[in-house]
Amino acid sequence: MKKQIFNVLVTGCLLALMLAVPASAQEPGTAMRADIPFDFIVRGKTLPAGNYEIERINDSPEGLIIRNINDKHDHAMFETLSVETRITPSTGEIVFHRYGDSYFLAEVLTPGEQIGRELVPSRAERQLKRELASNKTEAETVALALY
Repeated sequence: MKKQIFNVLVTGCLLALMLAVPASAQEPGTAMRADIPFDFIVRGKTLPAGNYEIERINDSPEGLIIRNINDKHDHAMFETLSVETRITPSTGEIVFHRYGDSYFLAEVLTPGEQIGRELVPSRAERQLKRELASNKTEAETVALALY
């Protein structure tokens, strides 16, 4: 009888831990959404236009994941660097660099935080940037509001 009670208590504690760990790993306010009206590139992967959610992979702010809300197969995980904004944004933004018809995810700015997250440009983006520079043109910056 004592052994059964002990087993039930251990099982209950394990279940409680399994439920508590995922709940505490996601900090409030780290998940943000954006409607992206164009195909874009993240770490060499082209993602289609759609509704996306951006959130931290774990407690550290460097690792982020972007995933299509309607198709969980459309996602990309990426590392970021911190970038200081001039002003603290009241609303979040997701920033893209546009080279012709190609859009590259460049920054994620969280509302209320002066430190944003910046992606290191990929090889393909650096090449397009060099090509534009040789034509004496620059990339466009496209910012979309997060909600």
